[in-house]
Amino acid sequence: MLGLTVYDLPSPGQALAEETRRTRSGRWKMIALLLVSAAPVIASYFTYYVIRPEGRRNFGELIDPQRPMPEMLGLDLEGRTHKLTELEGQWLLVSVGSGSCNELCVQQLYFQRQLRESLGKERDRLDRVWLVSDMQAIPAEMQPGLQDATVLRVPAEELARWLGPAPGHEMGEHLYVVDPMGNWMMRFPARLDVETAAKAKRDLERLLRASSAWDQAGR
Repeated sequence: MLGLTVYDLPSPGQALAEETRRTRSGRWKMIALLLVSAAPVIASYFTYYVIRPEGRRNFGELIDPQRPMPEMLGLDLEGRTHKLTELEGQWLLVSVGSGSCNELCVQQLYFQRQLRESLGKERDRLDRVWLVSDMQAIPAEMQPGLQDATVLRVPAEELARWLGPAPGHEMGEHLYVVDPMGNWMMRFPARLDVETAAKAKRDLERLLRASSAWDQAGR
C-alpha cells in the first residue's frame, strides 16, 4: 500500500512574515557589503575633510553636496562617441573651454598640465581632461600639448548639468577636480597664476596622499 504523508502548509500570514524577514535580511547584507566596500573611500575623505593633516585649510572650494558624473556622451578628436563615465576610475583635473581656445583657455591648459607634471611619481593617478564646449576647430599648434590629455567635445548645456563656476565667473575660468568615483568634489579659484597654482598643487598632493590606501594608477 502506498503511504502518503501530509504536511501542513503555512498560513498566508506566516508566509508573508517569512518573506519580509528574508527581504530585510538581504537588504542588511547588501548595506553591510556596500559599507565595507566604501570604507576606505569614506576614511580618506574623513581624513582630508575633517582631520585635515598638517592643520591647513584647502585652497580649492569643496563642492557640497558632491555632484556625480551624469550619463552623457562626448566626441573625441576623431569623432568617436564615448560615455563620459568611461573616465571614472582615476582622479581627474578638468578644464572647460571653446575649441578655438582663447588666451585664458591656453593659460588654463598650461597650468593643468604643469600641475599634473609637478606631482612626480603620483601624476599617473591624475588624468588631464579638456571638455570642449562647442564644435570650433582646435588650433593645430595646440595638438602636441594635448597628447597626454583626454579631449572630449560635450555641449555646453550638458556640461552645465554637472560642473559650474563660482558666482560672477564663467565655467572656463576654473579647473575642476573629480574623484575616481566620478564625483565633482572641488573647484579651484578662477584664473590661476603661478602663486595660486602652487596652492592648488598642495591640495592635489593632500588628496592623493589621503586616498593612497585605496586608489591606484589606472582604471
